[in-house]
Amino acid sequence: MGKKLKSIGLIGLGMVAGVAASMNFSALAQRIDAPLPLEELRQLSDVFGLIKTDYVENVDDKKLLQEAIAGMVSSLDPHSVYLDEKAFREMRESVQGKFVGIGIEVSTEDGYVKVVSPIEDTPAFKAGIRSGDLITRIDNVPLKGLSLDESIKKMRGEPRTKVVLTISRKGDDKPLIVPIVREEIRVQSVKAKVVEPGYVWLRISQFQEPTLDEMVKKLSSLYEKNPDIKGIVLDLRNDPGGVVPGAIGVSAAFLPKDSVVVSTNGQLADSKQTFYARPEYYAGRHPGDPLAKLPAAVKTVPLVVLVNAGSASASEIVAGALQDYKRAIVMGSTTFGKGSVQTLRQLTADTAVKLTTARYYTPKGRAIQAKGIEPDVHVDETPEGDGLNSLRLREADLEKHLSGDDKESRPVRHDELEEEQRILALAKSQKPVEFGSKDDFQLAQALNHFKGLPVKLAKADTPAEKRAGEILVKPETKTDVVKPEDKKAPPSQVK
Repeated sequence: MGKKLKSIGLIGLGMVAGVAASMNFSALAQRIDAPLPLEELRQLSDVFGLIKTDYVENVDDKKLLQEAIAGMVSSLDPHSVYLDEKAFREMRESVQGKFVGIGIEVSTEDGYVKVVSPIEDTPAFKAGIRSGDLITRIDNVPLKGLSLDESIKKMRGEPRTKVVLTISRKGDDKPLIVPIVREEIRVQSVKAKVVEPGYVWLRISQFQEPTLDEMVKKLSSLYEKNPDIKGIVLDLRNDPGGVVPGAIGVSAAFLPKDSVVVSTNGQLADSKQTFYARPEYYAGRHPGDPLAKLPAAVKTVPLVVLVNAGSASASEIVAGALQDYKRAIVMGSTTFGKGSVQTLRQLTADTAVKLTTARYYTPKGRAIQAKGIEPDVHVDETPEGDGLNSLRLREADLEKHLSGDDKESRPVRHDELEEEQRILALAKSQKPVEFGSKDDFQLAQALNHFKGLPVKLAKADTPAEKRAGEILVKPETKTDVVKPEDKKAPPSQVK
């Protein structure tokens, strides 16, 4: 493949991807056991002094120190970050499922902002922004040389204000000028419908605080109208993650009570935790058990989970748990591999550090970090191949990514340029896949699985697999459910 994407961010999404939100003010000095590196701290002080006395123009003390903190934290891994007042406010809003912006997931490539994917039902999505688009200018200001954060700030603004993007799209000779009006976006976290008699498509686009209530409401309504549901397709494609209790609750909806859903491990004692399918781990501020209203049939209905390279963090927790218990067939392509826990440590009333503090593990102890969840059945995005999904970056492609505990990550694929150009040309000739539509190839294969019909497998997923053709996959039944060995519950609660 060509040059890998360097970093990743969200415009107007601010997704808290796997954050275990600890909002306590930090008592940092009490946590430092080793002696401070006095010589290095003296150098830091000397550099600060040199900038104040010798730099060509005056630099604000607060700005200089905040940038030093931000640089120190961001040097650790792609997901640790310092949150200034604006970023901290946006993060708190995002977990509630509302924010102001245009609604695109972005990364950087060759100094420009690259669109990873537009968020469904947002201004960018409606304006026709596509995965793979390069944003070269914002309001006619060139982005070359700006950091991703600086570019993101230019795209954010007040509701009902306009921003004009200059887009470079592969295959188009001239740049595209796309005006977009910023909105306060309330993302619909859950969609559900009957796609064929007896079969339900349940889509979770991201995990937010309202996700569990939305899922219960929609599934209960569908069961009331269609009591003989024969299969549910849980669609987690392009789900970047979100709040962890939502992922635990979605898993608990389909698993036996008290099942282990996910565990974490890190340096601190409170980072070594096991999370169970119990209300205290997913109910949050909800009184009682939000899953109590679900029909009992949800526990045993045949289940297929659809994933792709855009399925990350909380969505990988769900896919991994349902796969470990053999509760569902996981179908699609290998997930992103974002298996690390970020904890919010508040520094002041308005600032915080989002710090990676642990790794996630599936109920059977499999590390998710930089590996992802491998599907049981590899299925391409389209009948012709995996399209642009095969070119998407994964955690293992990010600079400074954490490895799994065994220090081995998924090997980075280096596709030949000719193959990349062939895929891009093919993708250009096809309209974007609308998840849940009659043209959704992967959804059709999931329905074939339920019906006992042949499932068309991926032409090739990685060089080691070389899967092709059609197979007949035996649908799971409730007798196939296996419960991994239980773990002792820790005294601490979900952070």
